[in-house]
Amino acid sequence: MDEAIKTKILTLLDQHRNMTIATLRADGWPQATTVGYANDAFTLYFLCGLDSQKAANLARDNRVSLTIDDDTPEVMEITGLSMAARAEPVVDRAEAEKALRLLMLKYPEQKSLPSSLPMPTPENVRIFRLTPTVISVLDYSKGFGHTDLVTCWLEPEQPRSNGRSADNWDPLLDGSSWPPAEVSAAAVRPQLKAQLAPVQTRIAR
Repeated sequence: MDEAIKTKILTLLDQHRNMTIATLRADGWPQATTVGYANDAFTLYFLCGLDSQKAANLARDNRVSLTIDDDTPEVMEITGLSMAARAEPVVDRAEAEKALRLLMLKYPEQKSLPSSLPMPTPENVRIFRLTPTVISVLDYSKGFGHTDLVTCWLEPEQPRSNGRSADNWDPLLDGSSWPPAEVSAAAVRPQLKAQLAPVQTRIAR
């Protein structure tokens, strides 16, 4: 990934703490909701109720789309991120506690929570990990509606979403999943390599 684009994405992720996430209902109707998030580099975390509609939607289909942005006084100052990602429930206790800590660090102004509303625990909320597959970086300062489109590749320090090893991962069978970190770009079949172009720049019309 181009270093300038990588820095831009991480800066926007670190600057914000709310996103709009779209999941798919059972009837196929998209459902968009606003949630708080935290990020560890490119990995995003959010939580919701155990019996929430989002949790039910993601249990059926873990594909999501999301946007991160804010209001600006000038139209040519608009910046933001749009992503396609896969959502996986966090089942490891240590990772769940880490996600909750990261979420609270997004609110440094909040010194404490009211006694009537204690901090949730991993047992009473559903925590999801989001792994991006495509990121669109919106930056009007480069031109009206300008976006840089990035097709993501799993970096070694990021968690895997499918649990497969390098020995049994097949990019044609598992094309919708992240390849294991041990798989080099040279080992990926040509059909898939063509889909993993590092950075494509386009002007939205």
